[in-house]
Amino acid sequence: MSGYTVLYDPDGLLGAELPLDREPHMALVKQVLGWEDMADVAPDDCQQIALQLTGHGRAVAADVRRLSADPAVPDEVRELAEVVLREADRRLSSPRLGTVHCVQQRARMIRALYERLDRLNTARPAATST
Repeated sequence: MSGYTVLYDPDGLLGAELPLDREPHMALVKQVLGWEDMADVAPDDCQQIALQLTGHGRAVAADVRRLSADPAVPDEVRELAEVVLREADRRLSSPRLGTVHCVQQRARMIRALYERLDRLNTARPAATST
């Protein structure tokens, strides 16, 4: 007999407890951004890489969203995070086309999300220590 467990997590705390696997994804981002525009990469490979980057991008975006909701974050840092989050929502929800350009767009988005995440992490302790 098979079964499953339904988790009730309306605040998204379970996902927030899992650390992001940053290094391998940033290595993938670096590799992808090093490709020439017309790199000879199979469409199926591009699809898989785009899927991987999309999933990770959504996880990073969730962390950015959670940290930017902290009232201790300065307004200018929060506003920039919100701009990047809107762009991430748009790009990560677009169809995966199986092209180098599509994969590179997602890689750029992950890089921007990590830049915002780092900025939020450095802004929060300064805001809470005052």
